[in-house]
Amino acid sequence: QVQLVESGGGLVQPGGSLRLSCAASGFPLDHYAIAWFRQAPGKEREGVSCVSTDDSAYYMDSVKGRFTVSRDNAESTVYLQMNSLKPEDTAVYYCAAGDPSGGCNTIVISTTGGRWREHAMDYWGEGTLVTVSS
Repeated sequence: QVQLVESGGGLVQPGGSLRLSCAASGFPLDHYAIAWFRQAPGKEREGVSCVSTDDSAYYMDSVKGRFTVSRDNAESTVYLQMNSLKPEDTAVYYCAAGDPSGGCNTIVISTTGGRWREHAMDYWGEGTLVTVSS
């Protein structure tokens, strides 16, 4: 059974950090590009980051320099380290697996505004809530 399970969300003060995890099972994580998306209340879902099988990474412009994506294929887990969090980062964060050829270049349309091809993703997690508030 294919599963992606996110964890690590929670309440954090502005300027704080969180590390999200995306644990995969039922498919070979090391063959897939893995993307992170987020959806804030009342807004459309947007792409946050993507990591290819060769570890090349993409980030939406508003998180560049603050977020870092990494993958541990041996643990079948992808991480999203989020630093210097801002209230506007509040959202449900999802990880998704897409493109068995392994490249984010078929997923990322534009890093401006986080335009990722959602329909290119094969598997989705159920999300983890991140709340940035004082």
